[in-house]
Amino acid sequence: MSFNQSTQFAPQFSRREMLTRSGMGIGMLALAELTARENAQASTREKPATRHHPASAKQVVHLFMNGGPSHVDTFDPKPLLKKHHGKPLPNPNLPTERKTAGALGSPFQFKKYGESGIEVSELFDKTAAHVDDMCIIRSMHSDIPNHEPSLLLMNCGDNALPRPSFGSWVNYGLGSLNENLPGFVVLCPNGFPVVGPKNWRSAFLPGAFQGTHLDTKETSVSRLIENINNPQTPKRQRRQLDLLQKINQRHLEQRGHDSLLEARIQSFELAYRMQFEASDVLDLSKEPKHIQEMYGDGLQGRQLLMTRRLLEKGVRFIQVWHSGGQEWDNHSGIEKSLRRLCGQWDQPIAAFLTDLKQRGMLDSTLLLWGGEFGRTPVAELPSMSGRDHNHYGFSMWMAGGGVKGGYVHGATDETGFAASENKVHVHDLHATMLHLLGIDHERLTYRYAGRDFRLTDVHGRVVKEMIS
Repeated sequence: MSFNQSTQFAPQFSRREMLTRSGMGIGMLALAELTARENAQASTREKPATRHHPASAKQVVHLFMNGGPSHVDTFDPKPLLKKHHGKPLPNPNLPTERKTAGALGSPFQFKKYGESGIEVSELFDKTAAHVDDMCIIRSMHSDIPNHEPSLLLMNCGDNALPRPSFGSWVNYGLGSLNENLPGFVVLCPNGFPVVGPKNWRSAFLPGAFQGTHLDTKETSVSRLIENINNPQTPKRQRRQLDLLQKINQRHLEQRGHDSLLEARIQSFELAYRMQFEASDVLDLSKEPKHIQEMYGDGLQGRQLLMTRRLLEKGVRFIQVWHSGGQEWDNHSGIEKSLRRLCGQWDQPIAAFLTDLKQRGMLDSTLLLWGGEFGRTPVAELPSMSGRDHNHYGFSMWMAGGGVKGGYVHGATDETGFAASENKVHVHDLHATMLHLLGIDHERLTYRYAGRDFRLTDVHGRVVKEMIS
């Protein structure tokens, strides 16, 4: 007996999907039905959701120094290292990934800045002029001294399993501030960092919440975003898109409101709207000359000027990476490397903070600076001129968005090896940042595979001492 092809017998999913779903068992069918409507509603949310409590911040900027910047050379002075330079530390070394030798004193000078008198390295002399707006956390710690799991922990709250990124969680919880631009934008020039797009994925959250990557080594808008300029007239484009949406909607109904397909359909609409707004916001030539000069003509200056323009247009979460690869992974030649790396950021960060303040934007923008971990206070063999990975203790800083300015939270031990006072785990950092955004980290959940997941998993506490 043969059957004619018809819509009645048209397959609703691919053979691979059929095998996957069959392998998961009949229970998967019930789960899909229960979550389908929730997925569809969440993926189309455009208006901000109700916060759990009053918020001091509404947008986030995360400056990611991928590779792991050395805290004892930047924001955590340790005079004892110079005293013991080239000699064993007064207390035993903690286990390290690679073989290490004696203490490596910082070649950089620290001095006090601002009314708060916080000590900062000469490497960030211009940034340190804003130290009274900064909350420097000197007691950060994480779980593993490897780049891959540490990047995932810092970005997604888990060092192994596929979890949504921080930016995706924020956009899921708060919604978009601008329907014509992505809510989560990732600026990363010259390729991807370690583990690539996993750092800004949406995982089991609807795909509409994943980060949109821009390769900011490009300076022209047409190269930053492929096909941003369509040769068709807007009216003709609209007709084409309406037809495509009708076809996709019919396909979606056959598939039972698949969240991935729903996100793909939305991406077409967003791409259409972006043509008109993204072209404007990413064109830095529209900035006054004195503003361009304030940021400088380097890559990081362009990235931060672009970030400020994206903030003004309502992008909720912006992550700014140093570049692809792991530039801050200084296993050797650390003095030369840090002078170059910090020199690329110092003026732009200072300009960014100045610009936000003069526009009245710093109070509502939460800024985070740091990497996935720090570096050891001892020299790495065989070069004796660099530092190994250190997850036991490192520094990060926040500014704006309701944090306590001119404040140092916690401390590492006298050598800078491990957090020793008022320790702050990555989960605590995430919980605190969500709190500043008006979100209770224990209540921002998403049901997946029969369990309510959250960014901080079953951990995390709000560090109230860091809140103004």
